Amino acid sequence: MTADTQATDTSDKPDYDSPWKEALERFFPEFLALLFPAIHAEIDWSKGVQFLDKEFQQIVREAKTTRRYADKLVGVTRRDGTPVWVLIHVEVQGDPETAFAERMYTYHYKIRDTYQVPVASLAVLADTDHNFRPQRYSAALWDCRVHFEFPMVKLLDYAEPARWAELEASDNIFALVVMAQIRAKVTKDAETLKGWKFRLIRLMYERGHERALIEEVLRLIDWMIRLPKALEAEFRQELYAYEEQRQMPYVTTFEQAGIEKGVQQGEARTLLRLLDQKFGPEAVQVHRERIEAAELEQLEAWLDRILSAETPETIFH
Repeated sequence: MTADTQATDTSDKPDYDSPWKEALERFFPEFLALLFPAIHAEIDWSKGVQFLDKEFQQIVREAKTTRRYADKLVGVTRRDGTPVWVLIHVEVQGDPETAFAERMYTYHYKIRDTYQVPVASLAVLADTDHNFRPQRYSAALWDCRVHFEFPMVKLLDYAEPARWAELEASDNIFALVVMAQIRAKVTKDAETLKGWKFRLIRLMYERGHERALIEEVLRLIDWMIRLPKALEAEFRQELYAYEEQRQMPYVTTFEQAGIEKGVQQGEARTLLRLLDQKFGPEAVQVHRERIEAAELEQLEAWLDRILSAETPETIFH
């Protein structure tokens, strides 16, 4: 493998949406503390959080979009005791969506109209276009006007040296997820990307996190940063040597077969959950065995179809 190998030459197409969905659900308080600290400070975390997947799917179903999004609707409680919902929109596509701000507005007002709850819509932009920075949606007809503004974080800003140093110095575990996403999107040379992947995982080990937490974040990083097979093999050998040196026997959780199986299982769970939300438990019962036995590439194709599918059969044709 030559030094000019491109990261985009990987045999596995990068899947950024699924790891973001899992990361948001697993580390939601850490996500807000890192990227939206003022909002994090307003929430009474002792009341817990509720992930409102079924409620959100009802809204998404009406949008009839074929694109996959790493969006999450979360119920929390403010410090004054008011229950509120937080809608997180994550734009991780290679090409930014021109109608993104309008989608933010549409989901926001549909949630308020349907469920009659206060909603805060937050945007995270993980694309690589410096100029794509939607923060508002406006529409007008004569003297009738709509103006909607929303908080937005552009991950590309954290690639600047000063902001990157903040991430590397942060003890917030979600900083590693953000760093992995940035490097996966902006690094074109696969050899360089391999170096970044090793550095991020070494940072996690050096901070002395518990084994279970290391395993979770390690899988997310591997899910986001996919290398060509030859480089991936080199990377795993380097990681194994590093772990032996530090006497940290986590390598068994990072073997290729185990990681790929974990990704496949995660995609299968996501598809089964969406199938249940859209078509009910009978559809899950009929198709469960086929979904759980499917390869990762096939699962991703089915996930691409499910939001626009009118029947379960149109997903699996």
